Amino acid sequence: NVDPSAPVKSTRIRVGRNIDGFGLSAGITQQQRVDVEKLFKSASKKFSGELAGDYYPLTGMDEKVRQQLVDDHFLFMSGDPNLKVGGMERDWPEGRGIFHNKEKTFLWWGNEEDRFR
Repeated sequence: NVDPSAPVKSTRIRVGRNIDGFGLSAGITQQQRVDVEKLFKSASKKFSGELAGDYYPLTGMDEKVRQQLVDDHFLFMSGDPNLKVGGMERDWPEGRGIFHNKEKTFLWWGNEEDRFR
């Protein structure tokens, strides 16, 4: 049980997942990445209550939305040299996106390093 007098303001839990039948980040094909994004978008529509929110694909993202996600420190960007060398930025930004709930307390990255993070 959580002690209500504890001074914890927020917490972060990081989970990275891959999906059976799809290549890992360094070996995934462009089509597999797009198919993972389709699964990602479909799953995010099923969230309800405090988890309900919106999915934002990186491809074709509105500049105002992009800037707000940057300002919120939510948006992952291209350019990490380790990801480039590892082959994880191929076909950037296709098949990648971000989801957050309305309160911005639950966040999902799709097809960044892991399938879901």
